[in-house]
Amino acid sequence: MVTTAERERRHDTAQRLAIGEVALRVRDLDRVSGFYRDAIGLAEVPAANGAVGLGAGGLRLLTLVGDPDARTPDALSAGLFHTAFLLPSRAALAGWLAHAIERGLAIDGASDHLVSEAIYLADPEGNGIEIYADRPRSAWRWDTAGVAMDTRPLDCRGLLATASGPVRAVPAGARVGHIHLKVGDTIEAESFWTAALGMEVTSRRPGAVFMAADGYHHHVAANAWMSRGAGPRDPQATGLMWFSVTGRDLPGDGVADRWGNRAVPA
Repeated sequence: MVTTAERERRHDTAQRLAIGEVALRVRDLDRVSGFYRDAIGLAEVPAANGAVGLGAGGLRLLTLVGDPDARTPDALSAGLFHTAFLLPSRAALAGWLAHAIERGLAIDGASDHLVSEAIYLADPEGNGIEIYADRPRSAWRWDTAGVAMDTRPLDCRGLLATASGPVRAVPAGARVGHIHLKVGDTIEAESFWTAALGMEVTSRRPGAVFMAADGYHHHVAANAWMSRGAGPRDPQATGLMWFSVTGRDLPGDGVADRWGNRAVPA
């Protein structure tokens, strides 16, 4: 068994990799931006060229680019599975869940992943969202195969018991913890993203691979659950445009896998 402390010592903490922000193309900019502001609780922050920026604590986490003529992608195509917003504490997640219940948000799932607790939903145009909080790194269990992760029912009652009440605004300290992609081939995706971002595989599930740097449980995940064999994405379709990465030098304007998922330096 490899302890979390041992893994931490193996990594250079001066240049930790992190996902910076995610950019989405949407058809109805007002409706989608209103959802992330009023339902999710992100605050508007400046963005260029008519886009809408949203984030927390003054940090932009999401850029929405409006394009009423954008095409809606096929459900089986490659692209975004979800953007995962990491809250700074379990108490913050509890407060957000209380808000979601009070508002009557449609929740698609709630899971205990051992390393984290997560709530899933989608924006009005079907872009997946995960709101989660990590468990302490000291509680993560590692072995030679990677980190122990699972998908178990979330103890929502226990989580809500720690909330002092609904909290609508996403607090300062929140960030994009990871991004989960739909791809045509997980082996190809694994080869590309580990080479492009210097990550290592931290977990594998049937039809999915999870990758990270610096001892995190995962920064990028890729699955082919519904998109196996998918070709390149339509560049004018709604959904993921790009995501930024900090703590790693990427060439030029970044890198893009064969499905059109782009990572750019922040």
